[in-house]
Amino acid sequence: MTSAATSRPLSPSPGRRAWQRFRRNRLGFVSFIVFTVLVLLSLFAEVLSTDKPLVVRYEGHTYFPVLRDYSEKTLGGLFETRTDYLDAFIRERITSGGNWAVYAPNPYGPRTLNYFAKYPNPSAPSSQNLFGTDDRGRDLLAQLIYGFRVSVLFALALTAIGVVLGIVAGAVQGYFGGKTDLAFQRVIAICGSIPELYL
Repeated sequence: MTSAATSRPLSPSPGRRAWQRFRRNRLGFVSFIVFTVLVLLSLFAEVLSTDKPLVVRYEGHTYFPVLRDYSEKTLGGLFETRTDYLDAFIRERITSGGNWAVYAPNPYGPRTLNYFAKYPNPSAPSSQNLFGTDDRGRDLLAQLIYGFRVSVLFALALTAIGVVLGIVAGAVQGYFGGKTDLAFQRVIAICGSIPELYL
């Protein structure tokens, strides 16, 4: 005969209950999904937004400009300088006569200066630059992608470090107590009183 305690279904763990409560908040959950997708996409910024082709097939040879630099002469240009893949002459050389190149969805890097732009800088959004350009001609979408990655990774690292330090400080205070606890509380009070902007 089974007792009432064993026949009762087990209640979900506190973590599972918190997750279920979070999932019921549709706006928060959708925001979490969108944010996660954006973070994952930003990790591949060099593939999504770069002024170099990902792969070039030229004169029977395969090149990976996204991984290393090639001179113009290697790809049919006239000079030994680093190749500018936005140059119309170079583009024609690497995409005609059986040659081909695979470009990133946004063919600009965060510091790319497009000397062959159709519009003066700063420019409004266009088919060439989806978010427009700044006063120096740099693509704003590329800057947004790379800047988002830096900001988010910095914030996540800061949060992780803060959590670890908080756990360690709390454990030390709880274990030793007394004067140690008091000293830690004074340090926390001092840190909490520093103006946020100054910090």
